[in-house]
Amino acid sequence: MVEILSDKVINRLTLYHSILADYIEKDIEYISSPQIADLLHIDNTQVRKDIALLNYKGKCKVGYKVKELKILIEETLKFKTVKRAFIVGAGNLGMALAKYDNFEAYGFKISALFDNAPSKIGLKVNGVEVYHLNEIPHMVGKYDVKIAILTVPRTFAQEVTDFLVQSGIEYIWNFTPCVLSVPNKVQVWNENLIGNFLQFTVNHI
Repeated sequence: MVEILSDKVINRLTLYHSILADYIEKDIEYISSPQIADLLHIDNTQVRKDIALLNYKGKCKVGYKVKELKILIEETLKFKTVKRAFIVGAGNLGMALAKYDNFEAYGFKISALFDNAPSKIGLKVNGVEVYHLNEIPHMVGKYDVKIAILTVPRTFAQEVTDFLVQSGIEYIWNFTPCVLSVPNKVQVWNENLIGNFLQFTVNHI
């Protein structure tokens, strides 16, 4: 049985998965931990520790079987388990996320988008329709959705969050530059785009 994985380990495993998918496309059968480490500019020991958490061992002097390791990561991270979500805010960022085709490969399905601009209601993005914000409570029940991706302007972030919580949303992936106040029963993941950008540029450029 695989132990509970930390957020950092999960993040690295998704990167390993991307590398493995690339190796499969190139018809390469085996990959070593040093190869993975070199591609990600991390320590080889860390790669071995992460993969050991999956109770998987490679072949001495050969490495890991690419297809087997890829499938094991998918099973561990539950790629096949469908996780429905709403995108709340159909602006440039919300639309871009809706157009991202790879979400479903990881079991992440966008069921609807929401906005309050009349010009956007009824539009379809990647086959997914944009509804008015007022429809969220009804749609939460219809699709049994617990996850919302929040991409509204900062000035409306808390107000919309309050409405999402009242509507039954339990997990919020927050793309707004706003620290949200939510009840203890609700979890928020903050996607700090500007912070990540500055972390890179301040240290490297």
